[in-house]
Amino acid sequence: MKLFKSLSVLLAIAASSSYAMAEGGGDRTFARMEQARQVAIASYQADQNDQAQELAAKETSAKHAHANC
Repeated sequence: MKLFKSLSVLLAIAASSSYAMAEGGGDRTFARMEQARQVAIASYQADQNDQAQELAAKETSAKHAHANC
């Protein structure tokens, strides 16, 4: 019976430490995902700004091209 108790205590300690390690790994994974999300959003916003500037430049040049018509 003592063997069973000591084995169950050992199992409980091992299980609790594995949960602690899994939790820490989740934090690192979440931080990595958050950083990737922020980089993607910044890239997307820069791309949208570039497209808006190109569109504005085309509209301006089209107005100037037909100004003397």
